[in-house]
Amino acid sequence: MRRKLKVLWQDVLAYAKLWWWFWYTRGYRVFAKFEGVKDIIAKLLYRQRGRFARPFVHVGMAGLVAMGVTLAPVLAQSLPGVEKELPQEAPAVSLMEVASDETTTQVSDKVRDKVLEYTVAGGDTVIGIAAKFGISADTIRWENNLASVNAIKPGQVLRIMPVTGVRHKVGRGETVYSIAKKYNANSQAIVDFPFNTFADNETFSLTVGQELIVPDGEKPTEILWSPSRAVAQRTPNAGAVSASGQFIWPIGGVITQRFTWYHKGLDIATGQGTPVLAADSGRVIVAGWPDNGGYGMRVEIDHGNGYVTRYAHLSRTDVVVGQTVARGNVIGLEGSTGRSTGPHLHFEIIRGGVHLNPLEFLK
Repeated sequence: MRRKLKVLWQDVLAYAKLWWWFWYTRGYRVFAKFEGVKDIIAKLLYRQRGRFARPFVHVGMAGLVAMGVTLAPVLAQSLPGVEKELPQEAPAVSLMEVASDETTTQVSDKVRDKVLEYTVAGGDTVIGIAAKFGISADTIRWENNLASVNAIKPGQVLRIMPVTGVRHKVGRGETVYSIAKKYNANSQAIVDFPFNTFADNETFSLTVGQELIVPDGEKPTEILWSPSRAVAQRTPNAGAVSASGQFIWPIGGVITQRFTWYHKGLDIATGQGTPVLAADSGRVIVAGWPDNGGYGMRVEIDHGNGYVTRYAHLSRTDVVVGQTVARGNVIGLEGSTGRSTGPHLHFEIIRGGVHLNPLEFLK
């Protein structure tokens, strides 16, 4: 019996060896052919080395872009704070319409790509023109070499910059960083401005003689006389106040941008200079334009109950830091200062450093 098992085991081993040899030789032939084809392709590419690198990169990038365009909507819907569907009853709110008879003025939200020319009309002021185009009075002053705030007359043609800041002609040896330092601006803002161009988009190198827009730039050693940076108290102190915990609408108008994961507040647009109200009682902790940042002129109120509200892009503030305001008090006027493309109020509600959707609180 043992002899028969031994013979059987030897037969099984011999059978397995034959199958292994069969698949080994067949596999070897297949891989040998594959390696031969690969060698031929490699030799062709080596002879034309560099010629196909750019097409390969372009095809790869095109594939990544196509994948991003396809998957972005799906991924965005899964992120917290993204509205998947706007409710029908949600206000496209028009608490106060800006209209005359049947004619409504709409301000384009597209950033202008060049310097415009404006002919001064009777009754125009530098401050009024600046407010009309959503830029600072100093921007008009510097672009037109005005000696004083009253140095304009009817019929005069002014050059109007697309944003608050200065226009700079690049000199020899200058870089984005040295220009930003010269005008007390942010180098990233210069790079991000959509109509600034560079000799090399990777190193942001510049060409002598080209012109750059420096957003929020300031001429060095000059005293500012733009009212957008002046803070005056026009609303009296409210004395001892206590927040109600209920927020009212700070302004009436049309909601132009809602709260999302990338936009932490509510944009409400109406006429330039419309009064902005305190949404609840509290103490003013910010008033003015302290950091030359994208919020522009703004007011922030600490309501003493864990909530802070922010009112940005104002054209004027009517309160000062430290004073108290009651719910409904005027704290400033709507404007278009900072990173803004037209008159509107950017309103935020913050609790413990977390931005909340204002539409869930406004009454």
